[in-house]
Amino acid sequence: MHQIHNTLLMITYAFVLLFVAASARSIPQPPSFIRIKNNQLQLEDGRLSTAIMSSIRGGAFDDDTDDDYDFDDSDFDFDDDDMFDFDAAEDDFGDDNTLTQIVDAYHKTPPLTKAYLTASFGAALLGYVSNKNDFPSILQLDWKPILTRLQIWRPLTAFLNFGPLGLGYLMTAHFVWTYMSTLERLNHSNPYDFWLMMLFGSVMMVGGYTMLGLSPRFLGHNLSTFLVYVWSRYHEGLEVNMFELFNTRAELLPWFFLGQTFLLEGEVPVLDFLGIVFGHIYHHYKTTNVLRTPRFVIQWYNGDNKYAQMLRLKYKDISSDFEM
Repeated sequence: MHQIHNTLLMITYAFVLLFVAASARSIPQPPSFIRIKNNQLQLEDGRLSTAIMSSIRGGAFDDDTDDDYDFDDSDFDFDDDDMFDFDAAEDDFGDDNTLTQIVDAYHKTPPLTKAYLTASFGAALLGYVSNKNDFPSILQLDWKPILTRLQIWRPLTAFLNFGPLGLGYLMTAHFVWTYMSTLERLNHSNPYDFWLMMLFGSVMMVGGYTMLGLSPRFLGHNLSTFLVYVWSRYHEGLEVNMFELFNTRAELLPWFFLGQTFLLEGEVPVLDFLGIVFGHIYHHYKTTNVLRTPRFVIQWYNGDNKYAQMLRLKYKDISSDFEM
């Protein structure tokens, strides 16, 4: 039975790997990311116009459109050498193109998300080289050296741990990038609210795990559940396509990942459930105005110091995605 379980687990991982690329498109961007130019609705890649969007929403294309086409012999001329340019098609799916897309997506990532993922990859790479692909112990959460040696960085660096470098790490990093960057973009005009959200979730997790005596080994992985829950509350009612297999509603997404953890790891996902609980607490406090960004943080961000000015320029670049 143990061998069968391992075999099924490997098949599941392989199946998920095939759809990782598709999952980047499976998370719909909020309507704010859609630009309106010349009275046409247009995505960032410019693929859909107003006419196409309305016809899709209507469920069918206009039957009268066929009368507008005039065909001639040139339309059926298949002797063109460029008609079947397989070399060009292969280049579209080549490693260089994929690498270019990844680099381009990295450069467009909001500042805090970019810094977080960069630091996480650096820590994972350090562990791979120096600690047999295990997260560096100097960065893990351990209260004894924090209190006795003043290693105060540990509560922060513990969130850099997504697990050892491998498929699991890449999937977690992809989830964190998807949801964290989306939430940061949504708060581009007041990023200090996003910073408060991240601080609240981190403090709740560190304190909750410590009081309950739970292992904080993969705080970065569990933080992704917190982010998914907050994202789902921003987009309640939105339909989400999961790996091109089926559709679900945004508010059910955290529970889907909860079940996925249970099926793949074979254990009760207590830590992921806590991420949902903390995300619910944050959302409740935020919507009832109990949780507010301190005024001194807002004044610092809007001040004249060079670091605040640098941050404002970075978020100003993001704001161009929301131009109407």
